[in-house]
Amino acid sequence: MVTSRISTFVKSSLLTILSTLTFSAQAQITQIRFAVDPTYPPFESKQPDGKIIGFDIDLGNAICRQVGAQCHWVESSFDTMIPALKAHKFDAILSDMGITEARLKQINFSIPIYNTPIRLVTHKGKHLEPNAKSLLGMRIGVEQGTVQETYAKAKWQPHGVDVVIYADQSQVESDLLSGQIDALLTDAVQAKIGFLSQPRAKGFALTGQPIPSKGLVGPTAIGLRKNDTQLKAAIDNALITLAQNGTLQKIQKKYFETDIIVIPQQHR
Repeated sequence: MVTSRISTFVKSSLLTILSTLTFSAQAQITQIRFAVDPTYPPFESKQPDGKIIGFDIDLGNAICRQVGAQCHWVESSFDTMIPALKAHKFDAILSDMGITEARLKQINFSIPIYNTPIRLVTHKGKHLEPNAKSLLGMRIGVEQGTVQETYAKAKWQPHGVDVVIYADQSQVESDLLSGQIDALLTDAVQAKIGFLSQPRAKGFALTGQPIPSKGLVGPTAIGLRKNDTQLKAAIDNALITLAQNGTLQKIQKKYFETDIIVIPQQHR
């Protein structure tokens, strides 16, 4: 079953949702600085003109409108986001960050927002399963600081799998395309929509079964400092409202074919 710390957090978040939050001090929050790693479409990516777009960007902008604050986007490498958050380089992390035991020890999270599976990507016709036996002797790419890195290093690396760590997702994909690695491990939605939909990836596909997330990672949420209770209350309240009025569902449909939102159905 899901580890106790993650399970406790998710259960308490559900109680928060069901209690229907009220937050009278939202007007005091005039801006929210969100950290983002724009190498992870469709969640976040950068256009040629430098504009950052994606699901998380639309979500953050909707939250800011609901709170009555200005949104500011701070680019950051994923593996440095938690220390930078704690150092007040920005106010929150909105970059497809799942809830884990290790992260809960350092930071807090908003109520859970969505959940997506983890999958391998490799050459079409090359069937691989996400286990050490199937991947023995292969080079598997992961983005630094992700749950994929944690999983691959714990489950595969000690058993003869070469886990190759990259600073950002675009570098993992480039080395897969050039043959420097045999497969990459990533968010399945990111792989399908952000990478495999591109012409350059026509020779690649998802392979094997999804990795069980139980005990590894909870749903995705917004990372926050532990003592920022006012900002957490504002963001949680905004998320519940966005789910209730249909805005969250509308944003989801813009990017995804399947329902990934985990806020309870009665609040949509």
